[in-house]
Amino acid sequence: MPQGRPTGRQPAEDRRLSPYTGWTRAHWTAAVDATLAATRRYASPGHAQLRLPGPTSVSGPASDGLEGFARTFLAAGFRLAGCGSAADDGLAQWYADGLAAGVDPAGSERWPRVNEIPQARVEAASIVLALHESRRLIWDRLDDRVRERLVEWLAEVIGQRYPACNWLWFQNLVHAFLRSVGGPWSAEEVERNIATMETWYLGDGWYTDGREGRATGRNFDWYAGWAMNFYPLWYCRIAGDRVDPALPARYRDRLGRYLSTAQHLFAPDGPPLHQGRSLTYRYAALAPLWAGAIFDAGPVPPGRLRRLASGVLRHFRAAGARDPAGLEPIGWYGAFDPIRQPYSGAGSPYWSSKAFAGLVLPPEHPVWAATEEPMAVELGDVAVCLRTPGWLVSATRADGIVRVVNHGTDHGADELLGLDDPGYARHAFSTHTGPGYDDGSRRSPLDNHVALIGPDGVASHRQPLTPLGVRGRVGVSRHRAHWPVGPLPPRDRWPPEPVDFAPGPWLTTASVLRGAVEIRLARIDPAGDAGGDPGGDGIGRAGTTGGPTAGREPAVGGPAATAAGAADAGGWRLRVGGHPVADDAGPPRVVRRGAVARCRRPDGLTSTVVGLRRLPIAGVAEGSGGDAFGRHAATPFVTSEPADAVPFGEVFAAAVVLAGAGWPGRLPTVTVTVTGDGASLVRIDWPDGERDDVPLPAPPR
Repeated sequence: MPQGRPTGRQPAEDRRLSPYTGWTRAHWTAAVDATLAATRRYASPGHAQLRLPGPTSVSGPASDGLEGFARTFLAAGFRLAGCGSAADDGLAQWYADGLAAGVDPAGSERWPRVNEIPQARVEAASIVLALHESRRLIWDRLDDRVRERLVEWLAEVIGQRYPACNWLWFQNLVHAFLRSVGGPWSAEEVERNIATMETWYLGDGWYTDGREGRATGRNFDWYAGWAMNFYPLWYCRIAGDRVDPALPARYRDRLGRYLSTAQHLFAPDGPPLHQGRSLTYRYAALAPLWAGAIFDAGPVPPGRLRRLASGVLRHFRAAGARDPAGLEPIGWYGAFDPIRQPYSGAGSPYWSSKAFAGLVLPPEHPVWAATEEPMAVELGDVAVCLRTPGWLVSATRADGIVRVVNHGTDHGADELLGLDDPGYARHAFSTHTGPGYDDGSRRSPLDNHVALIGPDGVASHRQPLTPLGVRGRVGVSRHRAHWPVGPLPPRDRWPPEPVDFAPGPWLTTASVLRGAVEIRLARIDPAGDAGGDPGGDGIGRAGTTGGPTAGREPAVGGPAATAAGAADAGGWRLRVGGHPVADDAGPPRVVRRGAVARCRRPDGLTSTVVGLRRLPIAGVAEGSGGDAFGRHAATPFVTSEPADAVPFGEVFAAAVVLAGAGWPGRLPTVTVTVTGDGASLVRIDWPDGERDDVPLPAPPR
């Protein structure tokens, strides 16, 4: 195990065993060794804290130091579990020393207790998972006094209040480990947590990560895999033969269902879908795939799994996920602070350690010994409908891009109007583009958004949305347009402050996703009185507070409120934004011509929006500093005529295209029929003769 600066030496590629990536298990071992070597140079004298350079989280430096230890220890635990010999005892002893110093209540490096700082409850789970996997090399060799102190530190999770989200698994993992070593634990808490999390399972392998509102289950992101589908089987593994025998089979089945579709959310050149929060964990998205191999939860064949996983890790390591010192900064590729959540400190990115879970499998396991197989998108185009999160997925073989159209996910509560979270509330996401994270986007979202634009140029927000269903290649949703009123609190404020909103009319939006082309539809309908309850569930009640984008509705609205009952939308314009394209070298090349707006990177990645119906004006917004994929970004969009009113009941249509190179060909025609009571039927006729019918339901009454 290297002790100082990482050398960067890589094993030789093996193109016979791994014809797609060249990587083998030796490359994964070298990667984790380099990661651990780089971080250890920032350890405290007793190794209990890794005080990494970078921003400090809201939990403070002592918690961040524990986080750095615990998350790198997780990688070390996986590494030690599969080493097969005592050759890595130096690594084991290094972390054993850190454990001893961390739980010494009188020591200068002691960890925050779990009843002092909530973040310690998170890190306790990584510690017990690493202890379980490295048990023979660390736990079994610890001094009795150190083991007693560790048990005392961990046992404080008993009776602690945990947030109703994936954190409940953290508590259960600690209970399982404590039970395995003869320590105190609570069967009641374990059973209550499992029962609670059962209510979050919504089918097809997908969990919502807790409920945002009284009954809102639209919190879908990578946590569904790297937490909600990852930890249950590890809980069973730690609990051993004492676990309820029904649980392992249940969790394996759900993981298999999840992987059957989630495997298509990775591009063949490496990037995973860029959506959700905590994206600085980067390749932690691989955790559920490795769990599928470890717990025999198919359906991804071993050769395909390794090809996918090695492609992701190799991509990030080549694209700047490590700085010159070998550290992983907060960001996506290089350092990118706007992606940071308030709970993120310099040690947070090392939850990427979950990606090394496959190292617990021995070299002879099929996932390491099988010849790499191609991903599905390398054999042909892939189209998947994910009904539970409300996503349509299209991956194209020609360019390897994965696109997701979103009509079911917003991380919002039905009871509250909110600012759109760029990682959740956009109409589309992809593996090769990311949303705008700057403060301008927080107030007035543009990319992959459908909005009403007021005279002041501010765009309406979408959260909360109401899913109306996805089927085949069609998705539909509805939301109450609303605008923030007054100044916004800083994005890193914790706990978050409420925001006032002016409510407006209903926007029903729909998508038809085929290959690289999304046909995006919108219809505006009156919402009646502005102060009413647009969703039948108390949206925007004054004085309520909630998550990071929670809000409240003012007693007297702005222009949205005054126009809500009018015959049309007055001076508003409708705008449809496309995928942003970003590059570090310089601004993308842009073209604006009639109803066509296009942005192109030098490598050929091209984003285009074409107005097809009542959207004749094209534009491009250019900026810098707010995109995780590059310093310079450009976003195409189309709008309605500035001088025209936006009539209620009228359907607007645009083509939103993201392609690696070339043009997908002629676009379809759009025909609208009003079917009565405010409902519409939109017919999409494709040039090759295929047809899609999109029903747009009548607005709420």
